[in-house]
Formats: sequence, structure tokens, C-alpha cells
Amino acid sequence: MPLSLQQVSEHSNDKSCWVIIKNKVYDVTEFLSEHPGGAKIILKYAGRDATSAYEPIHPPDALDKNLSPEKHLGDLDNDSVVELQVSRGNRQKSADEERMERAQATKPSINRILNLFEMEDVAKSVISNKAWAYYSSASDEEITRVENARAFSRFFFNARVMRAVGDCDPTTTVLGYKSAIPVFVSGAALAKLGHPLGEANITKGAGLSNIIQMVSSNASLSYAQIAASRVRPSQPLFFQLYKHKDDKTAEARIREAEQLGYNAIFLTVDAIVPGNRERDVRAGWDQEDVENVAEQGQEKTGADLPKKRDDMEELERDVDVKGTAGALIANDDTNMTWKKTIPWLRSKTKLPIVIKGIQCVDDAVLAAEAGCDGILISNHGGRQLEYSMPSMEVLYRLRRQHPEVFAKMEVYIDGGARRGSDVLKALCLGATAVGMGRPFLYAQSAYGAAGVVKIIRILQREIVMGMQLLGARTVKDLVPEMVERVDWQPISAKL
Repeated sequence: MPLSLQQVSEHSNDKSCWVIIKNKVYDVTEFLSEHPGGAKIILKYAGRDATSAYEPIHPPDALDKNLSPEKHLGDLDNDSVVELQVSRGNRQKSADEERMERAQATKPSINRILNLFEMEDVAKSVISNKAWAYYSSASDEEITRVENARAFSRFFFNARVMRAVGDCDPTTTVLGYKSAIPVFVSGAALAKLGHPLGEANITKGAGLSNIIQMVSSNASLSYAQIAASRVRPSQPLFFQLYKHKDDKTAEARIREAEQLGYNAIFLTVDAIVPGNRERDVRAGWDQEDVENVAEQGQEKTGADLPKKRDDMEELERDVDVKGTAGALIANDDTNMTWKKTIPWLRSKTKLPIVIKGIQCVDDAVLAAEAGCDGILISNHGGRQLEYSMPSMEVLYRLRRQHPEVFAKMEVYIDGGARRGSDVLKALCLGATAVGMGRPFLYAQSAYGAAGVVKIIRILQREIVMGMQLLGARTVKDLVPEMVERVDWQPISAKL
């Protein structure tokens, strides 16, 4: 029988917890202790509609994977559905929502976006503060995030002239799959925070532009939805595996990816515990304050609740300091090793295996010795260990100290690249391709799939122009002698 809002509201505590998601009722009582984000966030919506909090973060099949069929209690009755619709329609918009609407109405034409920095500026204006905090934040003082980008400025070209570059070809292959440019979408979670279609925008844009997308285990769409968004059946997709601590759960993810036609496994090894992303944490608190004010129907000021000089009771109050990212990797395997994990993964799949998150030369060598098909030099965009060496610097050291590694497997980097010239510098040092994560989140947030196509076209134009000015007709003509590391920093054009 259909359920009423009154019936649901009677189950609003940790002893009996029901929630409404998209007009369907679920009993999540037994799941409270297993929820990666903790029980507190679920109990906040106990006996109520949790759709707005659930949808941007969870893929639609999460309920099927985590709740047994008997916990799917049924639909709301028609009167309750209407009541919820009225309630949503009468809800007063927050200042952040009003800001986003104004920005959407006044954002520039996509044709006037000249580079990836301008695309990022548009995205910042049109997405929520919570989404911006999650996408842009990094660990501690965010020094590694900044230095990832600055590292590219320490490398200058030794351009060659008088070479035939009229017919310049920027195409390449990544793990044997063709790509229009030596750039791929690096895995990034929760694209629906920025746009309702989320990862499907990236899949469509990548397919139309003939580059490859890596899909995160923590995508906000299901792996099946993303696979179904391909513009053609042969469009390659790589799967970014966050290995669950339970081998059976991890294997189930791999099997699902294989069955859906994903073409490689990128095992993430640099995010076994959450990084200290304070900006992301604060955004969650700000959102809580906004919701509390909305529920109370009044403004809240610092003068409303005077604080005690010494408050030991408040000190002990439970506060979530994990942020959005913390819940996503709460169950990751913290005991992976070269000796155990790579053979285990080889025994579970015949797909190519790439290690994502190499941060030093020694581990790059170990990956080659382990027989991996590739490595992605990455510090997770500065979102994990603060003061991790910038990816471009690790690539440079690998080229100088162990050039033989490049003959044994493909080497990629991500983190901080924003220009075609950045990509070319990495390729000169031996990288097969360069991954970008945030730029694609920003592009799809600002303009949907069209935004994804736009930044790929920008990068293609910059790469071709750079190759021609550098004297390289194909990517194979990009060699170490064409780039040089300098011990001084250029003056920023923005100063």
C-alpha cells in the first residue's frame, strides 16, 4: 500500500529510520552504521524527504546495491506527493541559489571562452558554494595544488625551426585506443554537483571530440548510465578503481565495469584515507547553517547565541571534519601492497592495469617491475598529501634517472595542466598523454556537454599551434631535447 507523509514521519530516529527519495520510501535503519558518511547525515533527514541531499552525490543504483529489496518500502500516496511538490515550490530560495540564477542568466556566450581559465571563472559563478568547495579545494594550505601548476612554468622550450609542420598531426594512442589529442579526462567524482546530467555530459563531449574519459568509482551517475551515454558503442572508457577493503566488493566493481565495456582499470593508490580538505569541510558547515536558518524561518546572527568563555561541552560535540570527499573513500583498502594487490588485480581482470597516484621515481620503477601497463603520475590534484612533489617534477626526475621505464610501460601525468603548452612539455619528457580532471568538471558545470567539447577544441588549437612553433609535426617528434628545466621563475603576466 502507498505510504503517507504522516506514516513516514513516525520513523525518525536511529531505532527506526525511514527516508523519502524521489517519492519512494526506504527503511535505512540497518544501514546507518554502514553508511560511509556516517549515520548523522541520514538521521538529519529521518522521517522526511532526503531527495535534494541524496541526488547530487549518489548514483541512482546506490539504493539497489546497498539496501535489500524488503527495505524498499514502496511509493508515497498521491496526496503526499502533491504535498511535497507544494512544499518544494514554496521553499524560499537561498542567497546562493539566487546568485547562481543570476550568473546563469548573464554568463558569456560559450563562443567567447578563449581558454580553460575563463571556463573555470564561469563555472565558479554558476555552481553552488558547496560544489565549488568540493571541486576546487585541496589539502591544508593548498600549496601542492598551486605548485602543480607552477611546476610547468619552470620548463622552457628549445624550439626548432625550418621544419615542415604544415600538416601537423596531434593524434595519439592511449593503451592502444586512438585519441584526437594527447589529453584524457582524469577521474573526478560527483559531476552532478555542478550539472544535473553530470558525468554523462563529459562522456558525450569526450565521444564527440574523440578523446578518452576515465570514470571514477565515486561518480554521481551509475557506471551503466555513463556507459549508456557513449556517442558510439566503440567509444573507449577507462575505469578508476578505488579498491574497497572488502575484496569481494572490489571484485564486483571490476566485474561490472568489464560487463559494461570499460577498457582499462586505473587503480587509485594515493587516496586510501581522506586528505585534509578544509575548504570542503567548511562548505558543509555553511550549508548546515543555511538549512537550519531556513527551517527556523529566521536569520541567525553571532549575537543571538553568546558563547561562554570556556565551553568544554561544545568541545566534545561530534563534528564532521571529513567533508564530502571523506565519505567517498571511507571504505578504501589501506593495506594495498605491490606484492599482494597487483597480483590479486591481475587474477581478477585481463584489462590493462594502470597505477594512478605515483608520486616518486622509486614507485614508478616498482610499477614497471610489477608488470603494470602504465602509471599515472599524480598527487590527486593536491587534494591528498600536502607538499607532494608536483607531477611535472616527478616526470622530469623519472626521465633523468630511469629513462628505461618509458620503454616498459606508458607514463601519464595529471595535476595543474591548463594549456596546450603544458601538455607539450610533458610529452617532450616522455609522457604518453596528460590527464585533466577539474577542467572537465568546470566545463560541464558551466555549459554541459558543449562546454566539454569547447575546452577540447581550445586544447587542440593550442597543442597544434604549439607543435608547429616547436617544430614537431607529430607527437613522436616531441623529444627531451626540446624542453629544458630552468632554476628561475618567469614574471606572471597577471602581475
